[in-house]
Amino acid sequence: MWYEILPSLGVIYAFLVMPGIALTYIQKKSSGDKPKRIVRTPNSFFMMERDVRVSKTNRYYDSKGLENID
Repeated sequence: MWYEILPSLGVIYAFLVMPGIALTYIQKKSSGDKPKRIVRTPNSFFMMERDVRVSKTNRYYDSKGLENID
């Protein structure tokens, strides 16, 4: 009957979905669980450079809040 195809569709679906799910975990582990910032405009680039300068650790993701800036 028609329901005999459901197991094979489940297997095909699993094989199509697994690479996408695995890719997110691989990228997360390879980047050290740090969020990536995408620079699309010159202003975004300048803001990222400002965060590097303010953090004093040469990493944009370690930026301090405004209350901690000297």
